[in-house]
Amino acid sequence: MNLGLASKHAIHLITSVLVMLTFTQPAHSQSAWPNKSIKLIVPFPPGGGTDTFARPLAAQLSKELGQQVVVENKGGAGGTIGAAIAAKSPSDGYTIFMGAVHHTVADSIYKNLPYNLEKDLIPIRGVAFVPDVLVINNKLPIQNVKELIQYSKNNPGKVNYGSSGNGTTRHLAGEIFNKLTGTTLVHVPYKGSGPAMTALLGGEVDLIFEGLGSAATYIRAGSIRPLAVTSPQRSPAFPEIPTMAEAGVLGFESISWYGFWVPASTPQTIQDKLFVATTKALNTPEIKTLWANQGADTGPGTQKLFIQYVKDETDKWGKVAKSANVTID
Repeated sequence: MNLGLASKHAIHLITSVLVMLTFTQPAHSQSAWPNKSIKLIVPFPPGGGTDTFARPLAAQLSKELGQQVVVENKGGAGGTIGAAIAAKSPSDGYTIFMGAVHHTVADSIYKNLPYNLEKDLIPIRGVAFVPDVLVINNKLPIQNVKELIQYSKNNPGKVNYGSSGNGTTRHLAGEIFNKLTGTTLVHVPYKGSGPAMTALLGGEVDLIFEGLGSAATYIRAGSIRPLAVTSPQRSPAFPEIPTMAEAGVLGFESISWYGFWVPASTPQTIQDKLFVATTKALNTPEIKTLWANQGADTGPGTQKLFIQYVKDETDKWGKVAKSANVTID
């Protein structure tokens, strides 16, 4: 036997196998996804609206995918720190980002944002859409929006409102309210909705504009007083709370929403699997009941529709931020 020829044949065979493995490995890893735990980045501290929906959904999604979906809270800078971490993560399907409406504002107001929402992250699906609600500390001698406006005008610069951070929609909500009503509510930013709610309960701030989902428990307990929801119609979960328009403030509409993104370049096959698993999780009786109790629905039913929704919201809130002259270095 010619050993030289045999050696050449062996080398050729090994090279062919390596080439084959090189081209088939990505497809194999995509078809096997997921084969380990998945990280769900929540860009706000525990206790806020995003976290309120993320944790039960992560638990249900773990069942659908057969792998643990682990929530990691990365709060700060109006949710942009967590978004930046997600944007720089590997595009292998093992990092999911649960963003919110606030992230459609960031592009317009942050001068040095370390990521680009449209280019660095891909929307997968909206998961919860819920009206905002104006809630106040029980100690305030106020029963409705009309009384709040008058009280604020009688005490200029002395009534404050908390928010989930500079540049979030909750921050802009207060600016819009001031502009529409002629009030001078003073903004006090926190690192998320959870800390802002704690500040309201403790009397650090007089009021906040909060997602109805995270405020629901406190409203039902009587710990805070709701004055108006910011949706066009009353919430079926709280039909006794008037809309802002019914309360006398026209042109004030704001919906809090939350959704899943993945890092850019994540394979479409993985995106599709995540979309299907998320949709199944959202349609389980457990999630449907939880969402209904918080006045939430699941929004657009396809990835394409959610992508367009994110673009529309980015345009809308960009105009609001410009009108309110809000910028952050």
